[in-house]
Amino acid sequence: MATRAEAYVDTSALIAFADAADTHHELFTRLFANPPSLVTSTLVVSEGHGWFLRRYGRPLATRFLDMLEGMARRFSEQELTLADAVGLHLMGVQGVRTCWSTDFHLGLTGVPLAVNSG
Repeated sequence: MATRAEAYVDTSALIAFADAADTHHELFTRLFANPPSLVTSTLVVSEGHGWFLRRYGRPLATRFLDMLEGMARRFSEQELTLADAVGLHLMGVQGVRTCWSTDFHLGLTGVPLAVNSG
């Protein structure tokens, strides 16, 4: 049986974790130190990147993305976009049985692509 996500990670949690000046930084540092099964979305990643870009500029926005890059390291031999890496993560934690995509990268975990299964 696939693992169900215990917590959805929203942009505010990622920002608080990444920004030591944030009021909730200590809380999210503790929570991310030993996290349960988590799920987020590419929209959250995009929103977080935009927040850091507007507030602190490109260098810290890039560091935010670097922080999230760990999701892609599992398939480091593949040329994955961040969107693909997050999609693979979501499919894994949600126990997805098929993927509606033509992108072969999204079949790396064994989830059949709709384009291949007719």
